[in-house]
This record gives sequence, C-alpha cells and structure tokens, in this order.
Amino acid sequence: MLSIGTLAKRTGTKVQTVRYYEQIGLMPEPGRTDGGQRRYGAAELDRLAFIRHSRDLGFPLEAIRELLDLSDSPEKSCAQIDAVAQRQLKAVEARIARLQSLKAELQRMISECHSDRVADCRILEVLRDHEECLSDHKGPDL
Repeated sequence: MLSIGTLAKRTGTKVQTVRYYEQIGLMPEPGRTDGGQRRYGAAELDRLAFIRHSRDLGFPLEAIRELLDLSDSPEKSCAQIDAVAQRQLKAVEARIARLQSLKAELQRMISECHSDRVADCRILEVLRDHEECLSDHKGPDL
C-alpha cells in the first residue's frame, strides 16, 4: 500500500492534484488507515499513471473521464475510444496551426524591424496597432 506522497511521486503528480482527481471522481476514494491516512494500491497507481499520461498528451479531463469509463467496460467497442483520440488529434492539429500562424507573424514583425531607436521600432508599432490585430485575428485564443 502506498501513501499519497509516494503515489504522487511515482506518477510525477502533485499531491494536490491527486486530491483534486479524487474530488472530481477521476480517482476513487482511497482506503484509509486507522489514523485516517490515505492508502493506495496497484490499481490506483495504474489509474493515476493513465490519467497523467493522458494529460501529458493534452486530453481534457472530460475526455479522460470518458476513456476511463470506456476502459471499465471491456465489452464496448474500441471505436468509441478511437473517436476520443481522433477528437484530441484534431484539437492538437488546430493548436499547431494557430502556433504556426503566430510564429509567422512574429517572424514578420522581427524581420521588418530595422530601427536603432525605440521610437522607430516596427515591433512596438505592430503591437500597438490593435485594430490591425483585431481584424487579422483568426480562431480562438491559445
């Protein structure tokens, strides 16, 4: 049996995060010692490692909840799990596209700045031009 600190350390998760996952139902309520300390076994270690890896891949908590629910029902179709992963892949691709657009804009700003004086700095000029930014803005914020 593991303490919450050991469980957290083994999975690279903060103790507060483990408690939060318990509060929202991603992790089951742990057994407790007579003194009230939480105790975890191999199943909880595996579940927390699954959650942690899913978070590292960018899955939102609701998608992780869905994946955990599906994994608890082995008779269900793997197609449902594939659909969750496909949604995450699309979200990652959209984020990459937004980041590439931001990169291009930053590169353009830097390449257009040839001034030696702050008063003539093209980067500051572009950053101050809120109207241009608002009209060129595409997609949700990062």
